[in-house]
Amino acid sequence: MKNEQWADAGEERVGSQRGMKVGMRRVWARAARYRGAVQALSALVLNSYFTQRITKGLPCPALNCYACPAAAFACPIGSLQHFIERRKVPLYVLGAVGLVGALTGRASCGWFCPFGWLQELVYKIPTPKLRLPNRFNWTRYVALGVLAVALPFVTRESWFCKLCPAGTLEAGIPMALLFADIRAMVGTLYWIKLGILGAFLAWMSVTRRPFCRWACPLGALWSPFNPVSSFRLRVEQERCTRCGRCQDVCPVDIRVYENAASGACIQCMECVGVCPEECISVTSPSWSLADDRGYG
Repeated sequence: MKNEQWADAGEERVGSQRGMKVGMRRVWARAARYRGAVQALSALVLNSYFTQRITKGLPCPALNCYACPAAAFACPIGSLQHFIERRKVPLYVLGAVGLVGALTGRASCGWFCPFGWLQELVYKIPTPKLRLPNRFNWTRYVALGVLAVALPFVTRESWFCKLCPAGTLEAGIPMALLFADIRAMVGTLYWIKLGILGAFLAWMSVTRRPFCRWACPLGALWSPFNPVSSFRLRVEQERCTRCGRCQDVCPVDIRVYENAASGACIQCMECVGVCPEECISVTSPSWSLADDRGYG
């Protein structure tokens, strides 16, 4: 009798979990339709100007240049280099980045980053497209280790900030246009920065989010959190038909069914709404002893 009660309770729990999973899948499928609006709103909030005196010292959950005249928050990578240049452990920055990563993985890349949004907009330009595999996206860890950590430590200068295309677009160009003393300082490095920005803009028009996939050090910091964050994707492999619809809509061109917890995934949820088998869902860690024991 007791075993039957356990079995009935287990079946009821499984049914409840499946119903909740279906409901959350539909919620995220609808939310993904408005992701562009969320990205636009985020760009406005992160560059709202009027809150600078209160919020400028807070790292934002995106790559957004601190030097932008309208920036209301600090760039996490710029802040990281600031402490490393001074031979100090960036506990504050790493804590903020780690908190965001633990909660959402790389979702900030897909929902809040202005430069990520720009890449998606530029890709919509009707040009011949070049699909590239994510096989070599470890290069973003090189950008993190060399440009954002090693060189700033050795030279005491923020080398990633000096070359960052997002910084050039958001701060370098506006500052040179607005201030004559800045224009007077324009030299070789400035033209190199413009060349890097131009190269990435051209690349964005033919390949999905190339900066995010191969060069972003902030994405490199958040990537390891994807498999363990409180907010991650799951694919029911037994239902998946490998139709490729998920890759067709993916901003970083991954096959979600191969590794739903991939560090390349920016958790945009575009795949959730287009999956014909509805086998992609959003999951979170279990806090239930019953789940830990395997019930449901």
